[in-house]
Amino acid sequence: MSNLIVILGESGTGKSTSLRNLKPQETCIINVLSKPLPFRGYKKLYNSENKNYMESDNYQTILKALSTINNDRPDIKTIIIDDFSFLMNNEFMRRCRERGFDKFTEMGVNVFEILEVCKNFRQDLYCYIMCHTEKDHTGTIKPKTVGKMTGDYVGIAERVSIVLHTQIIDMQYRFLTQNDGVCVAKSPLGMFGDLYIDNDLAAIRETIDNYYNDKD
Repeated sequence: MSNLIVILGESGTGKSTSLRNLKPQETCIINVLSKPLPFRGYKKLYNSENKNYMESDNYQTILKALSTINNDRPDIKTIIIDDFSFLMNNEFMRRCRERGFDKFTEMGVNVFEILEVCKNFRQDLYCYIMCHTEKDHTGTIKPKTVGKMTGDYVGIAERVSIVLHTQIIDMQYRFLTQNDGVCVAKSPLGMFGDLYIDNDLAAIRETIDNYYNDKD
């Protein structure tokens, strides 16, 4: 089983910026919105020539790419899907004129398939899924989804052990590591030493690896 991690937060709060210290030769970014990455020199680091970058919001294209990485790219240790919420949003907008509720069922199945594929990858492969957020009727901030099936039955946050939520504290990008009564952040007991940590996915990967393998 791979390490599937959800990163939650609104636009401009540090989700994409958290990629800045990952090793490009070991990382593949799937850019759903085809928007520029928010760190200097990203075009030299991540591109089709380096075979570590793709732009797509098509579920089948992404599923095929994920399987290829898992089976044929042992050099890739980290996958980023940025932004997972817009996989759902874009599909909904393309299909919004369709009558009936079948489209919502199909959208839920698409999301479920992505999560299942990522969850069953090889053990050295880390999958980070970036999501926007929304408030539910109780005021809880959780992953933004489209349709009742995806929100109520797929359960993006509920299917993983680690959910980090972006925070801006004293003008610094941080991640919340535990539920504060509003945000659905969570992580295993003692994995992170603080409630708030730096938004650095490279350092976070090392922390997770050390924790699961009982390294000092």
